[in-house]
Amino acid sequence: MGDLPGRSRYLGLAAALAAMGHGVQAESSEKAALSAFADNCLSPHLTARAANEAFAGPEIRHDFYDLDPFSAPAPSPAAGMPTPGTDRRCEVTFDGDQGAQAAETARAALAAEGITTEAPLPATHTGAHRPGTTLLAARALNPGRVAVVHTGTRPGPNGPETFLRVERLTPEASREALK
Repeated sequence: MGDLPGRSRYLGLAAALAAMGHGVQAESSEKAALSAFADNCLSPHLTARAANEAFAGPEIRHDFYDLDPFSAPAPSPAAGMPTPGTDRRCEVTFDGDQGAQAAETARAALAAEGITTEAPLPATHTGAHRPGTTLLAARALNPGRVAVVHTGTRPGPNGPETFLRVERLTPEASREALK
């Protein structure tokens, strides 16, 4: 049978390394999802095809629609029901509870894009604050358009999930919000 205590130490070390590897993989998946949101979701040039490529991977889930695209040849329809008063959504989710990091990432991405002018939270989003919300804020994209950014944690398919979402209001909903 060989050296049983030595074998036990080896198996214990192997189990510890495997657990560390899983932690590293989860951490890198979280970083990839946060970076994907920051690098893509605020771009007016993002298309459904580009979103599918940017958010590819088993650890990242996304929801994207653009009913009034800035640069795409055709609208990207919503897979489900669009939020009333919005014409674009970019949402990234991943397993785990990283709501605080999601809020930091969203704030930094907004600042990097120069989207810093606060706007009133529109009526369409006043009920969006739920347990787990870490950021819910409206920002003026320009004098006539508003976006709502929402981050936090919620129940997901595999336990808690972290989400980062930005929704662009329609021109009509933006005018109403900016009154």
